[in-house]
Amino acid sequence: MAIHSLPTRRQAEPYEMTARLAPPRLRPYVLGWAGFRTRPGEPAEPSRMLPLNAATLIVDFTGLGPIVTGPRAATTFSVHTPWRHGVAAGLTPAGMSALTGIPMREVTGATVPLADLLGARAAELTGRLAASADWGARFGLLEERLTTWLRPGAGPDDLIMYAWRRLQEPSGPATIAALAGELGVSRRYLELGFRRVVGLSPKTVARIARFQRTLDTWRRPAATLDAAVACGFADQSHLAREVRAMTRMTPKQLFAFVQYTDRLTD
Repeated sequence: MAIHSLPTRRQAEPYEMTARLAPPRLRPYVLGWAGFRTRPGEPAEPSRMLPLNAATLIVDFTGLGPIVTGPRAATTFSVHTPWRHGVAAGLTPAGMSALTGIPMREVTGATVPLADLLGARAAELTGRLAASADWGARFGLLEERLTTWLRPGAGPDDLIMYAWRRLQEPSGPATIAALAGELGVSRRYLELGFRRVVGLSPKTVARIARFQRTLDTWRRPAATLDAAVACGFADQSHLAREVRAMTRMTPKQLFAFVQYTDRLTD
């Protein structure tokens, strides 16, 4: 599961979250769901939106309208009131197209009101999620609604989607040239296909995937700072350069934020 965003400052209490992978039949389209909540009384702070290869559907129950944020190659900072209590769902490029009818490139680096993409269904989804009794019910509702609304025939090029998934895998190809060779196409073909479907180059997608694998390693309770080197970095210096370039934080600072989390229960 990818991490979409973190607070810009360490808060008095850990932020709370729970996450669950989508069922196997939905995974070509949906990465999974997450519930989040800040502690009562915490001051409002902008969010640090981290590099991500997916689109994220976010429904907040505290007044911020539902939105979709697109993939991005570097950390950005939200200009709206931060998300305080709600749910999020990660969409693959195929999922973005199948749900909304537009390619992911249309939202790359952007934040779009969900109503602009789903019309009246956005308000329906928000109301029903807010009225649900617990996280399990909310995740179940997301699964049911997205299953109903997805139109798989609207998805992008199957070869490009396969290439996108390969780049997310820890055992994925070492270079884009190797990926092109595996698929029997030219590197130029992949470059054009990724730009058309995702809005990012395959090299950038691979770099973000390595960064997100680092976050996934660091979020584990027994994780250590040094464990991230095994995510595909040449050494500690390489890790430090990449984290600074992508987040404007040191690895130690980012590790502390990722670890400072309490788990919500269903």
